[in-house]
Amino acid sequence: MPKFNFSMNIAVIGGGSWATAIVKMLTESNDYVGWWMRDEENVLHIKRYHNNRRYLTGVELQTEKIAISTDLDHIVSEAHCLIVAIPSAFLKASLKHLSISLEGKYIFSAIKGIVPDENLIVGEFFHQNYQVPLDKIGVITGPCHAEEVALERLSYLTVAALDSDLADKVAKRISCDYIKVCTSDDIYGTEYAAVLKNIYALAAGICHGLGYGDNFQAVLVSNAIREMKRFMKVVHPIKRDINDSAYLGDLLVTAYSQFSRNRTFGNMIGKGYTIKSAMLEMNMVAEGYYAAKLIREVRKEKEVKMPIADAVYKILYKDRNPKKVMAKLTGKLD
Repeated sequence: MPKFNFSMNIAVIGGGSWATAIVKMLTESNDYVGWWMRDEENVLHIKRYHNNRRYLTGVELQTEKIAISTDLDHIVSEAHCLIVAIPSAFLKASLKHLSISLEGKYIFSAIKGIVPDENLIVGEFFHQNYQVPLDKIGVITGPCHAEEVALERLSYLTVAALDSDLADKVAKRISCDYIKVCTSDDIYGTEYAAVLKNIYALAAGICHGLGYGDNFQAVLVSNAIREMKRFMKVVHPIKRDINDSAYLGDLLVTAYSQFSRNRTFGNMIGKGYTIKSAMLEMNMVAEGYYAAKLIREVRKEKEVKMPIADAVYKILYKDRNPKKVMAKLTGKLD
């Protein structure tokens, strides 16, 4: 198998806050970064004013290093490695703009969600629908919030790939003074963890909105990591340390951080917002909302006991009273 070439071009697919943060990281140590987004006005704005007018507006981008376009075919054709950072709910619609093959491309998912209608994590989606070999698929995950990358606060990422050489090379391309990167070969576990932690952050936010304090939140999160461990032991049973930063660390920052959109969304629900009003006020995608429904399908199929994820599902999709659901959940935790 040909090894990953350190000089290969990398492109980011997506125009949101996480995509913008990844572009910022890459421009620190790379002379070329491809970038696709669908909004032509935003592309023109970035080229002229050197910032994303919608997300992380305070970040001044090194546009002399960025080839940005709304032409997906062009960006993909010029890149050897694609970092996909589109909300999972919109992935399939965005890829409709693609008419060229992904043969020979390396695909890294920076998406923290499951593809709707497919019930597949992103790596599996590209493997099954675009015939991308598993040894050319990777995952980029936290613990890391885009807002802290924008502030250049020290942050850590995990790059996972079956090929350790590939993981190492991509890690080096992302690393900079304020980004430290470790590697893993757990492409399934890291991606499922990134999905599940959003559901648990929603639960934490709901409880906060209902008035539960830090003492209970500690119990909730400690049960959540055990619930995550049970799930991943069934769906992909390999040796992993659930306490590693890609699992526990990502869960902690998403459940507790002021920058967590899933915690914020859950907090609104706990305070009595409707789902529609919370979504409109946030103007950002809370991946945990979609993940709660899709993980339930996987959980039912695999018969995994997941009371926290189930509680979030009932609140979001069965219109159950958050106060009553969470009160019942407290009796299932230890």
